[in-house]
Amino acid sequence: QVQLVESGGGLVQAGGSLRLSCAASGRTFSSYVMGWFRQAPGKEREFLITINRSGSSTYYAGSVKGRFTISRDNAKNAVYLQMNSLKPEDTAVYYCAGSTSFTGTNYPDAYNYWGQGTQVTVSS
Repeated sequence: QVQLVESGGGLVQAGGSLRLSCAASGRTFSSYVMGWFRQAPGKEREFLITINRSGSSTYYAGSVKGRFTISRDNAKNAVYLQMNSLKPEDTAVYYCAGSTSFTGTNYPDAYNYWGQGTQVTVSS
């Protein structure tokens, strides 16, 4: 079992940056693919980015490619989301998630564990 806790959200002006962190409990963190999703009011949960178990490979949604970067530190049981050039449409609750799956990790259903979410608000 893995428990995930996000932090680092807040209010930022358009064009600014934020770094989200996700701390994981448990000894098997390196066995999970980790991903970041977001959900804006009235919208479905949206896939953003995922990173493989070793941290050697990432996959980005088109909406964030070139602006968002994911990284992980398996020694610290943590995954990070660096967000640059933020836009008002990036406003949402951001979730980190862990998956035991080897495929389909751009879909929420592939993820076994979720954090509680952290609010990111981008003002224009």
